[in-house]
Amino acid sequence: MKRDIHLVVLLLLVIGCSLASLTLWKVMASREQALEEVNIHGLNLAQALSTYSEGIVRQSSLLLLGLVERLETEGSGPAQIERLNQLVSRQQPLMPQMSGITIYAKDGSWLMSSNRPIPLNANSSDRAYFIHHRDDPSREPFIGLPIRSRANQEWVITISRRFNDAQGEFAGVVAVTLGVENFLRLFGQIDVGHDGAIGLSYTDGAMLVRYPFREQDMGRNFSKSPIYAKYLVDRSVGTASFTSSLDGVERLYAFRKSDKLPLVTTVALGKREALAAWQFEAMLSLLVVSGLLALTGAIGALLIRAMSRRVAVEGELRATQQQLLASNQQLERQAMHDALTGLANRRCFDEVLTEEIQRARRNGTTLSLLMIDIDHFKRYNDTYGHPAGDACLQQVAGLLSTCIRRPGDLLARYGGEEMAIILPDTSSDGAAAVARLIIERLALEPIAHQDSPFGYVTASIGIASAAGTGAEGWLSLLERADQALYIAKEAGRNRLHVD
Repeated sequence: MKRDIHLVVLLLLVIGCSLASLTLWKVMASREQALEEVNIHGLNLAQALSTYSEGIVRQSSLLLLGLVERLETEGSGPAQIERLNQLVSRQQPLMPQMSGITIYAKDGSWLMSSNRPIPLNANSSDRAYFIHHRDDPSREPFIGLPIRSRANQEWVITISRRFNDAQGEFAGVVAVTLGVENFLRLFGQIDVGHDGAIGLSYTDGAMLVRYPFREQDMGRNFSKSPIYAKYLVDRSVGTASFTSSLDGVERLYAFRKSDKLPLVTTVALGKREALAAWQFEAMLSLLVVSGLLALTGAIGALLIRAMSRRVAVEGELRATQQQLLASNQQLERQAMHDALTGLANRRCFDEVLTEEIQRARRNGTTLSLLMIDIDHFKRYNDTYGHPAGDACLQQVAGLLSTCIRRPGDLLARYGGEEMAIILPDTSSDGAAAVARLIIERLALEPIAHQDSPFGYVTASIGIASAAGTGAEGWLSLLERADQALYIAKEAGRNRLHVD
């Protein structure tokens, strides 16, 4: 009996250590996942804000181009300037970020100001953007550093173009001024927390716009900061984590360099704030585990006191073990199938594909993979609703199931509206025949889709094959099939493409 008590104590220690270890692993894994989600969120924000900034610059450049063409064609006399002023006043409401448009003569004197009367003896020949255009014959737009407007002391960013006279000589400058306060209006609608910040700067590190606005940062150069010194040297997009040299706050940074403009968008989120939800979850987990450990200890004490009923308890434990095994087997079966369509799920697909690639290598056979994407499925959901979209996925899954007949073939839901078929010992010609059968079956048993150019639900299919000992890894085969799918979609959808 004493030996049994020692075994129970040892078992309780093992359970306690295992539970504590598992909890620690879960807490640390969830921390890494939380940081990954923050990084992805930051990259998405950086992409959106970069697109927003590029759009403003593009609109401004196009507006300037139209004004420059008129100035070079019609001249810059009073009548022409008045017509341009009327044109600008009609277009200005379309760009709420724009403070105004100013036209300067070749000596820097003001010819037109869209948002205020021209000050007496106003001259901007000393401004950096005017000097740039005067000395540089380039006709490209120039994005200037933040400056204070001499009229209202507002911080503004200038986007300007040069215009020439009939002889091709410098005749003046047209500049759009973007108020920093207006520019930051969208930035301010994004919640980056108390310690977060959003920045737009030149690729050389000169700051253009920062939210929250801090006047001391206007025109400041951050080229020595870690993002510029370490990350932007050879990368155009990425994430980083370091402590700010300005305020000592540790932040998670996501940055994106524009492909078309010399601009870098940066989104920074306070690491402490980003991990606040994780910290709460970790504390909750620790409390729950502490309760479980206490409960386990109490149960152990009861077990020691109830050794006389050991045989009965062991029988109950065996029965419970069998139930647990049966439950695990049932969960295992459920874990390998998609709940909506009944098809194999992504996990099952990955395991089968790995096994089939190894088998193809051993046997010297050909393995084919079909990647199938339902065309315009977002439109279908938008038109008919998500319940109808689920029903559509079930119907398509049923139709695809009738197109594969061999026991070794696997049809799986890869994700969303994308499905995949693994065809062992099948050449690319055979795989293409299956793909054509799928397209024909969707046409013979059409599912109405009024927002599709075809009038019914169709699918695009990418096909990749690998043969014999040259069969490649699952990731490369997936990439080839996915690229073939992309080509099929770009070619017009409702078709197949063989890699």
